[in-house]
Amino acid sequence: MGSTPVGSPTRRPAVDVDALAEAVLANRRAGLAKAITLVESTRDDHREQAQQLLLRLLPEAGGAMRVGITGVPGVGKSTFIDALGMYLLGKGHRVAVLAVDPSSTRTGGSILGDKTRMARLSVQRDAYIRPSPTAGTLGGVAKATRETMVLLEAAGFDVILVETVGVGQSEVTVANMVDCFTFLTLARTGDQLQGIKKGVLELADLVAVNKADGPFERDARVAARELAGALRLVHPHDAVWKPPVITMSGLEGAGLDTFWDTVLEHRRVLTEAGLFEENRRRQLVDWTWTMVHDQLLRRLETNPRVRALRGDVERAVRDGSLTAALAAQQILDAFDAAP
Repeated sequence: MGSTPVGSPTRRPAVDVDALAEAVLANRRAGLAKAITLVESTRDDHREQAQQLLLRLLPEAGGAMRVGITGVPGVGKSTFIDALGMYLLGKGHRVAVLAVDPSSTRTGGSILGDKTRMARLSVQRDAYIRPSPTAGTLGGVAKATRETMVLLEAAGFDVILVETVGVGQSEVTVANMVDCFTFLTLARTGDQLQGIKKGVLELADLVAVNKADGPFERDARVAARELAGALRLVHPHDAVWKPPVITMSGLEGAGLDTFWDTVLEHRRVLTEAGLFEENRRRQLVDWTWTMVHDQLLRRLETNPRVRALRGDVERAVRDGSLTAALAAQQILDAFDAAP
């Protein structure tokens, strides 16, 4: 009775959005993992169901402290995040760790090894570590990460640490989704400081010189003074918040209290100035237009008229018979043409 005819398409079962929302609110791990998988999916039916789920959970989100963490290669981000997470658990917080990794779109996930890199934190009941999604583009990774933050906040996680893996645009992306963006560096001085990108210092709300232990402790203090001088050059004199530079050791756990106290002080200063919620609202508006851009690009790339034209236009650009601007106009004209 009721067998599916041979050759007919298999109907995928619809996601029970209400049940999934209840599972997230009850912080049931299996339900939370399923919800995150749903918002990471690029299937059209999943995208629609994910938005219904997020709409249900949005009123329960927004209470977490969102902290972005980036750093120079070899700075020991994983050791630091593991130590910071354990410190925060000891303070009664519930901690989630996410990653934004553009390379995961090519390699199949950045921190598949996160649970071994953060060995102590990964086994804690009140901690949750999620590798970077493999979403095809940095925009896709960012979308999935932002929406995962909503789910985690609705599930009761009150500190969300977002790690950048890789360099460049991922740092800007993460800075635009967190409350406090922190930059970890090593005890570098003089010419070595020239290797630190000015753009990262402009984004940073807090700079921490890590591995300030043993023989490197003195160098770390010198580096902190030099970095403080560099920060004064890239931040306005009348800024409400002037990013401090601290020294710490993720390995020894030294300076974690100062780091977190500074994060909280940053929130207090911005809140008193009326900027904390304003920044969050601005991020939402910026994110709206980013989504418009990404969805328009997706529609453009999948448009049948554009796909039919694409090969010829690219060949014409390569052989010099068409300028890039004229080629772009031809593609847009094809996209705008009535079906």
